[in-house]
Amino acid sequence: MNIAIRGRLLPAALLLVLGTQALGNTLNQNVSWTIDRSGTSAKYRVVAYGDSIYAGYNGSISNAAKYSAPTVDAEYLSARWNADIESVRRTKSGAVASDVYQNKIVSERSYMQASNTRVVTFEMCGNDGLQARSSFKSQTGTCNYGVLTTALNNCKTYVAAAMDYINANASANVRLKVISNLYYPGYNADNVQSSCRDSATGATVNMRTTFLPVMAKMNYWMCEYARQKGFQCVDNFAQYMGADHDSNGDGQIDSQALRYVAGESESSYVTRISSTLRATLRDANTHFVSSSSSFDYIQSDDVHPTYTSGTVSAGIWGGTTGTGAPRYTSFSGGKSPIWNQYGHERMGWSLSTYNPPSP
Repeated sequence: MNIAIRGRLLPAALLLVLGTQALGNTLNQNVSWTIDRSGTSAKYRVVAYGDSIYAGYNGSISNAAKYSAPTVDAEYLSARWNADIESVRRTKSGAVASDVYQNKIVSERSYMQASNTRVVTFEMCGNDGLQARSSFKSQTGTCNYGVLTTALNNCKTYVAAAMDYINANASANVRLKVISNLYYPGYNADNVQSSCRDSATGATVNMRTTFLPVMAKMNYWMCEYARQKGFQCVDNFAQYMGADHDSNGDGQIDSQALRYVAGESESSYVTRISSTLRATLRDANTHFVSSSSSFDYIQSDDVHPTYTSGTVSAGIWGGTTGTGAPRYTSFSGGKSPIWNQYGHERMGWSLSTYNPPSP
């Protein structure tokens, strides 16, 4: 009888979970995966806090990418240090910055406090931006830009708080603290007019033109706070949105020209991204690694990074704790053969460029 009851209730429970996820509720997706390098005994830890990006979200409520960016970085570390590296991802898909800060970084601080932790990384603010974008797109009448300002201010507040908290609580053995900033998902799709009208002009506004400076300010402060507070900053915006060749003939590789420059002002950075170099920005669904070759960095949902090498359990039925041999045991020139072919591989390689030479 109990079996029959459970059999009738399970589909309803699944429908409830699916329904709440569709409405934007959060989903814990925690994974611990160890890169088990042959012939080694030392074991160190990388701890990653964040939302669906670091989670390796792929649309499933039960699994995620095995090699999301932090685990890709763990593979690079394993080769560099000739050691086993445990990649601990404490993530919450759908979480805004305040949620990542309070319920992951603060509530789950024990992971970064472990004596074998050597790298602590986090990302946040993507869902603040996505929710503000959805709110703005649904507006009619006079445009209310306040929702964008609120998202920006919340991002700045909790990025700074997260760095301060990690600085105060991470193990003294941590060698690297690093934040990942935001790429622009849906860059092409946002090139449309709003339904609301600007109060000054009475005209509709271009969504992409409206959103880009706000995202640029978020990214500026992630990297600027990193500079001020002893963190490194992975510039995912530059890595995803700029081609790996010089498309405008200015003598600079686009993905390098777009990068945050330490010490520059907010106004300088925002002008460079939203005006001076705007013509070089490309939707990351078509990331050009040369003038004639490109790869898709964004999944079909037009939000989350692409990945390879399978999935692990991560969702409503718990998360995976497992081990596996590295896919690559050495890296020619510091890059895997697929470093620029998938979104998560590109982000993981970007993280690896800051890895210390020894643990």
